[in-house]
Amino acid sequence: MEPKRRVITLLPSATEIVCALGLEEWLVGRSHECDFPESVRRMPACTAPKFDAAGTSGEIDERVRDVVARELSVYEVDARMLRDLDPDLIITQSQCEVCAVSLEEVERVIGEFVGSRPCVLSLNPRTLADIWEDIQRCADALDEPQRGFDLVAELWRRVDEVRRATKTLADRPKVACVEWIEPLMAAGNWMPELIALAGGESLFGGPGSHSPRIEWQALIEQDPDVVMIAPCGFSIARSLEEIHLLSAHSGWSGLRAVREGRVYIADGNQYFNRPGPRIVDSLEILAEMLHPQSFSFGWQGRGFCRVG
Repeated sequence: MEPKRRVITLLPSATEIVCALGLEEWLVGRSHECDFPESVRRMPACTAPKFDAAGTSGEIDERVRDVVARELSVYEVDARMLRDLDPDLIITQSQCEVCAVSLEEVERVIGEFVGSRPCVLSLNPRTLADIWEDIQRCADALDEPQRGFDLVAELWRRVDEVRRATKTLADRPKVACVEWIEPLMAAGNWMPELIALAGGESLFGGPGSHSPRIEWQALIEQDPDVVMIAPCGFSIARSLEEIHLLSAHSGWSGLRAVREGRVYIADGNQYFNRPGPRIVDSLEILAEMLHPQSFSFGWQGRGFCRVG
């Protein structure tokens, strides 16, 4: 593995991809949100949010919309640190303007560099196939294509184990996956695919489509068998603080999922909203949640919990 590369990853999933490829020692910088594996916290953070991330989901949504309306990105890049770290590759994204530093912001910063400029790899996953492709693109950019082939093959093996096990199940519960609480949003992109692979039917959001706003009346009319709450960027504990915002709505207590005790909170920050290697952990969490009689991966209490 010579010569050693100098890589900065500006989104958590990219950091996890590089580490899963066995190339963590090549990382020299990260985003402020990159926290897995734990060892990456030793590296300097090259980004920071332009908004206060405290408060309710409604307050956060309002602040983010205000920043997006005025600027390229809701995050700022430390240009001086980027120059000092002297990377030869920066991995960023163009999938979501509120998920991580935008490609436009990164290009603006490195456009001011004097001398050689790093290569920039931008990830834009919307489906599971895109995630596998991005893993391979990262491996290729690091001149380690075989590591990418091997990692994707292992991840797909685990996916296929779940897929084959759920294929024969007669019960396929209808699932409403809540990706944001105020305003109420359903999960799109790769989530409908994960739900189908885990043996369920996604009621809102389409594969590869952006996460849609949903009205309360639509949720009530669809009457899901399972409600999974996994807000983007929220831990289980953080989501538990806002469960009252859902339960206070008229019609909530009448939902089949609520009556039958099939409302769950999952760790959206660490799993479902990170399009990297742990998306397969997310699939296993879903399978255990939807079909506890058939799967026991040990994720309950770690990756998800039952509400009520």
